[in-house]
Amino acid sequence: MGLNPKESVPFLTVPLKKAVAWAQKSSLWPVQFGLACCAIEMMSTAASRYDMARFGAEVFRASPRQSDLMIVAGRVSQKMAPILKTIYDQMLEPKWVIAMGDCSSCGGIYNNYAIIQGVDKIVPVDVYVAGCPPRPEALLNGLMKLQDKIQNEDPFNRRKKVAS
Repeated sequence: MGLNPKESVPFLTVPLKKAVAWAQKSSLWPVQFGLACCAIEMMSTAASRYDMARFGAEVFRASPRQSDLMIVAGRVSQKMAPILKTIYDQMLEPKWVIAMGDCSSCGGIYNNYAIIQGVDKIVPVDVYVAGCPPRPEALLNGLMKLQDKIQNEDPFNRRKKVAS
């Protein structure tokens, strides 16, 4: 980056990769996907006290075709798994996933056949936010970790993620 001294109007030069990565990290649009008690904490993160909009995740979108971030907040049942996968597949590329809470990360206290033992078995997860339920500050921290990850990736050479 630098100023061009030959021009009368100063301007900054920056590599295109950095500009694209900055734009992507600063304009995350999450899809609404709250399943349990973690969804209450996710909603409070978007409210005025914590204000997720300060970090670029402005508005929760109802349509996956307008979203690039999925925050899976809560336990995912066997019946809900195909729906979650369909919503993920309908999201725009590039797309990211945050697993919010112990239930979405590893099944939590629900160690039975009806609950998926980790949402990473269905969709690839970028950031895990621990807690039962995690506080809004933890979700904001997870969002900042995701932004760091997006900023440090090459936006033109991303590999397609595959769920394990």
